[in-house]
Amino acid sequence: MLPALLGVALGLALYAQPLPFPLVIAGGVGLVSVLALTLVRYDLAVALGVALLAVVRVEPAPVDAVFAVIIVVAAVTGRFRLDHAPLSMVALAGAFIALNLLAMMDAVDIARAVKFASITIYLLVFGLWTSGYVDGPSRARRVLRVYIGVAVASALLGTLALRVHFPGSTLLITDDYERAMGLFKDPNVYGPFLVPAALMLLEESLRPSLLGRGRTLKRIGFLILVIGVVFSYSRAAALNLAVGVLVMLVVLALRRGAGRRALALFVLVLTVAGAVGWTVVATGSLQFLEQRARFQTYDTQRFGAQRTGIELAETRPLGIGPGQFEILSPVSAHSTYIRALAEEGVTGAAVLFALMIGVLVIAGGNAIAGRSTYGIGSTALLGSWCGALANSIFVDTLHWRHLWLIAGLIWAAAMAPAAGGQASSTGVGRGGLR
Repeated sequence: MLPALLGVALGLALYAQPLPFPLVIAGGVGLVSVLALTLVRYDLAVALGVALLAVVRVEPAPVDAVFAVIIVVAAVTGRFRLDHAPLSMVALAGAFIALNLLAMMDAVDIARAVKFASITIYLLVFGLWTSGYVDGPSRARRVLRVYIGVAVASALLGTLALRVHFPGSTLLITDDYERAMGLFKDPNVYGPFLVPAALMLLEESLRPSLLGRGRTLKRIGFLILVIGVVFSYSRAAALNLAVGVLVMLVVLALRRGAGRRALALFVLVLTVAGAVGWTVVATGSLQFLEQRARFQTYDTQRFGAQRTGIELAETRPLGIGPGQFEILSPVSAHSTYIRALAEEGVTGAAVLFALMIGVLVIAGGNAIAGRSTYGIGSTALLGSWCGALANSIFVDTLHWRHLWLIAGLIWAAAMAPAAGGQASSTGVGRGGLR
């Protein structure tokens, strides 16, 4: 079933956006190479895929090709089991896929609709696959190390590219040379990509679990990631980070016996905030940061687009079709919830909202029970998801690859066997919030 579903998604994507023959040849060679690597070294292929999460200039992205091959191989070889994800999440993901396909009937641009829907289908399947793949500390450690590694590298190089010219540096910043964006097509995606890595490093620095005891190195990494978020000059990314850190502080403050860690977290955050402030002033970026923090002229257009989305939902109850918002509106939705409302109708928006709130409830349950994802802290994952939910109000996050990675990690913790202990990386066992 899953290979067929991914095959349909890939076929729709290629139908919607045919590739030049040389790219077809190069892509074929790449896919065969990834297939060979997956068959011989499955975990290494996954590490490659996680590393490529930091490279999303076009859609479909290179990471999508890698994980599509991995998921198909996993399904064919019996390594993809849907029972490793909560049944409610599987049902809601399936319902949202069905509603996307239903809404395609009213699409104005069918090619765009099939491309957009195929990516949505793939990412939901990717989240479900992740929950089954991370089934022990070794795989959790591998995913954590690679994700944090590429995030820190992206933040470091992206920030340096704003001030230092080196080969390829212009690829890491916007065309106006004012904002870092790494190897993403938009700073508003690059900045939030760094946030979960920052929160995971923050929790690891308080209580080492999977990354050893080099706390100084972890805190330096956290500082680099926060600076990376700041120099993306994305207000939504800053909100994402602030919400994530605040959630972590609240959870630790409520946990029995974790008051010392909550205080340590607060002091560390204040110290990093001071270091970031000094960096902004020292680099002469304060004026631009203040300008970016103000209300922008295009914000009115964004809010107008959201009103348009509501109006479209009122006249088209089944939705206008996936990826059609930009066809009928001069400005993108700039909201995951408004996009779903317009494109999949009231029912589709309700299903997606239920899915995202469902992940939040599961993440909160993990944090309360002290269930980590085989060492990846439940507090950081809860903070990451809360930050993403806030971010989704102002930015369309549906096709963020790291969003569904985080969802999969949260599901994996919820489905982990009790015997696995999964004591959270904050050191609290089940029943931790008392």
